[in-house]
Amino acid sequence: MKRFVLLLALGALAACSQKNAPPQVQTEPAQAAPAAAPAAEPAGEPSATAAHASDVPAGDYKLDKAHSTLIFRVNHLGFSRFTARFRRFDAQLRFDPRNVTATQLTAAIDARSIETDYPDPKYDFNGELQGEPWLNAVKFPEIAFRTTQVEDLGNDALRVHGELTLRGVTKPIVLDAKYNGGYLRHPMDPQARVGFSAQGVLRRSDFGISGGIPPAGSNLGVGDQVSVIIESEFIGPPAPQADSKP
Repeated sequence: MKRFVLLLALGALAACSQKNAPPQVQTEPAQAAPAAAPAAEPAGEPSATAAHASDVPAGDYKLDKAHSTLIFRVNHLGFSRFTARFRRFDAQLRFDPRNVTATQLTAAIDARSIETDYPDPKYDFNGELQGEPWLNAVKFPEIAFRTTQVEDLGNDALRVHGELTLRGVTKPIVLDAKYNGGYLRHPMDPQARVGFSAQGVLRRSDFGISGGIPPAGSNLGVGDQVSVIIESEFIGPPAPQADSKP
């Protein structure tokens, strides 16, 4: 009985509390603050990220070695794509972004600069790959490339046809490339700059490097096809100085 009376008292107290509560005021939903206007580009300097930098000058460009890489990959036993690189290479580019089909490129790679990630300091794997069965770098210290034709595929995509000379053998090779853009100058870089990415495939047996190629239908060896991946930047002529008028 006492429990029932207590429940009635609590119910009456709740009803009284709702009756004396201040009326709720309906409010309009808050409006979002207007978006801030994008910051204006500083006047007088072209964008350093323009993908179609039409003001990039035509002319001769030299490789920026500090911002360029040359790596290759090859199938190993079907388990991985073994990856290595060349540390020393150079290139010269003649380029006009308004007429990319006239692009000319020559490149030279130091075969003695091959570098792997082989971990055993007691075994010179880099030296083995420089040896006669592989690159034969003593007799053929330079790997060379030159363009023969450049196709403009649109949207900054290029197909680069060229000739690759390796171990004294010259064979055609095709690279799928992308023009990553460029600029006329930058506050920290007074010269024009352009950048490219490229990749292609060659058969090492075409150049007399046939050791370890697995028999047909097997992966037990080192693949014949070698993928080449290139990232490159080129430095052009200094930007022309603006005419000063009194």
